[in-house]
Amino acid sequence: MASFFTFFIVTTTLSSIGILLIMLVKKCMKKHISARWHYRLGMLFIVLLSVPLVPSNFFASLNIGHWLNIMRFEREAISSVVATVGERANSVYSAAWLQDYAIPVDRIAPGYLPGYLLMFFIVVWVAGVIASIIIMLHCNRSLRLIKESVKPIDCEVVVSMFLQCKADAGIKGNVLLGSSILVKTPMTVGFFKPLIILPARKIPLNDVRYAMLHELMHCKNKDIPVNSLMCLFHILYWFNPLVYFAFKQMRIDREIACDSSVLEILPKESHISYGETLLNFVKSLSAPSRLTFAAHIGDSKPQIIKRVKNIASYTTESGLLKLKSHCLFFLMALLIFAKIPVISAFASNDDDRFHFQSGNALYADLSYFFEGLDGSFVLYDLETGLYTIHNRDMSVRRVSPNSTYKIFSALIAMESGILDASSTEREWDGTVHPFEAWNQNQTLTSAMHSSASWYFQDFDTLIGIERLSFYLTRLSYGNRNLSGGIADFWMESSLRISPLEQVKLLANFHRSNTMFETEHINALNDALRLSERDGAVLSGKTGTGLVNGNFVNGWFIGYVETDDNMFVFATYIQGEDNAGGSVAAQITLSILESKGIF
Repeated sequence: MASFFTFFIVTTTLSSIGILLIMLVKKCMKKHISARWHYRLGMLFIVLLSVPLVPSNFFASLNIGHWLNIMRFEREAISSVVATVGERANSVYSAAWLQDYAIPVDRIAPGYLPGYLLMFFIVVWVAGVIASIIIMLHCNRSLRLIKESVKPIDCEVVVSMFLQCKADAGIKGNVLLGSSILVKTPMTVGFFKPLIILPARKIPLNDVRYAMLHELMHCKNKDIPVNSLMCLFHILYWFNPLVYFAFKQMRIDREIACDSSVLEILPKESHISYGETLLNFVKSLSAPSRLTFAAHIGDSKPQIIKRVKNIASYTTESGLLKLKSHCLFFLMALLIFAKIPVISAFASNDDDRFHFQSGNALYADLSYFFEGLDGSFVLYDLETGLYTIHNRDMSVRRVSPNSTYKIFSALIAMESGILDASSTEREWDGTVHPFEAWNQNQTLTSAMHSSASWYFQDFDTLIGIERLSFYLTRLSYGNRNLSGGIADFWMESSLRISPLEQVKLLANFHRSNTMFETEHINALNDALRLSERDGAVLSGKTGTGLVNGNFVNGWFIGYVETDDNMFVFATYIQGEDNAGGSVAAQITLSILESKGIF
C-alpha cells in the first residue's frame, strides 16, 4: 500500500502538470479548436489520470518517449561536480578511482517520505475515498427509482420520430426510449444499454425531436461510459481541486459538442428553435441535477448560458478549422503519450523488489561501517556459495544503477560487435564535457576509471533500445525498464536493480554462466582492475546519484580475486547528502579489510 501510494502521489503531481498544459492550450487556442475537439482534448485528462493507476512496468514494453526529448523537466545536467572521498579517505586508499564523476540530476518530487507521514496520508486518502463513495451513492440513489418508474412510449408519432432521429444521428445500435414522471428534463442512462428518458408530461413535438437528437448524440459519443470514468476519478482524486475544475469544463464541452452535432444536421432556420427548446427545459430546473451517472439536456444555469451563446454564434465548421483542430489534438496526444513512460518511470518508487530465495545466506549487522547512512552490503563467496548480507530489506530493493550499469553497457557493446575487445579506443568528438578527464580519447579502461558517460552512451545509441532490451532481459538485469530514454535510462531514471542482483550477475560472469564470450569478459576484467594488495586483486565500479545538488545514493560493486577464491560484493548507500560512490567504495574497503579479504 505504501509503495502504491507513493507512486500514486508522485505521478498524480506530474500528471496534473500535463492537465494544466492541456487547459492552457485549450484557452489560448480556443478559436482554433472546434467544439467537438475541445471535448476530445478533455479525454486526455482521463488518460493522464489513469497513469497513477497503472504499474510502471507496463510502460517498459512500450518503448515510447525515448526519442521525443522535449519538455525534459524530469532531469537536466546543470553543473559539474566531482564526488571525492573527503574525511573517509586515508593514504592507503586515496587512489584516483575513488573519485567518482557524476552528472547532476534535477528531481521534482522527493525520493521518499518518512514512514509515519506516509501512513498519515494513506489513512486520510482512504477515508476521503470512502466518504466520496458514500456521497456519490447518496446523490445517485434516485437513479434506480427513476429506472424503475420508466414506462415505454406508445405514441406512434413519437416512436416514429425517434426512429427518424436515430437515422439522422447515424445510430444503428439498440437505444431504448421511455418516459418517467420523476424526470423534469430529458436524460440518458445505461452503461451498456442506453436508455433515453423523456419527462412524462405534454411537450411540444418540436422540443421532443430536438431533445431526442441531443440525447442520441450522447449515445453516439459514448458519453455515459466516459461520465462513469469521470465519477471514478472524482472519487480517487477527491483531494485534487484541479480534477474538479478540469471535469467541470469537460462536462460543459461535452454538452456544447452535442449541441454542435445537432446543429450540424439541422437546417439553419431551426437553430433558434433548438436554442428555445433548451431554454424551455431550463425553466423546469430548480437546481443542478445530482444524477452523476446520467447525461441530460439541462444542467446548471451558468452552463446553459454558455451553451446558448454557442448556439447563437454557431457556424458550420470550415475545413481549415477542422484541420487545425485535428493537428492540435494529435500534437497534444503525441506529447502526452510520449511522456507517460517517463512520468511513470520517474515516479516509480524504490520498493520494487527482487525476490531472493537462498537458504545459504548469513545476515549480519554491519551498520557500524555505514556511520549513520542507510545502506546494504552483499558479499558472495564463490567457493562456499555463502551470501553475507547487511540490511536484508535494502539488499532486495531495486534502485537506479547509475554508473555501475556501464559494466554491462561495455559487455553488450562487445557482444554486439560494436566494440572490439582487442582495440577499445574511441575518438573524442570534441564536445566539451564537465570533466577534463572526459575530454580526450578513451579506452575501455580509461572510460571505466573516469566514468566517461559519452563513451558508453555512444554504444547504447548504436545498439538501440530493442537490442538493449533483449540483452538485459537475457541477463535478468533488474526491472529491464528502458523507458526513461536511450541516453540515460540508467541514471536516476527507469532502469533499477538491487544489490543482490548486482552480485548474482557478477558471480555468473566468473562461473561462465552468461551469454558473453570469455574474450569479452577478460577485457572487462582488465578494465575493472583497480588495485592489488597482498596477493589479492580488487576490481570494481562506482556509481553516484547526484540529485538536486545532493549526493543521495552511491554504489560500489565488484570482486576480489585471491589465489584460491573469489569474493563478489555490492555496496549501496543512500542519504540526504554525502552518499556518493566514493563513500560506498570506502565503506566496502573497510568491510573487506575487517574480514581479511582485502
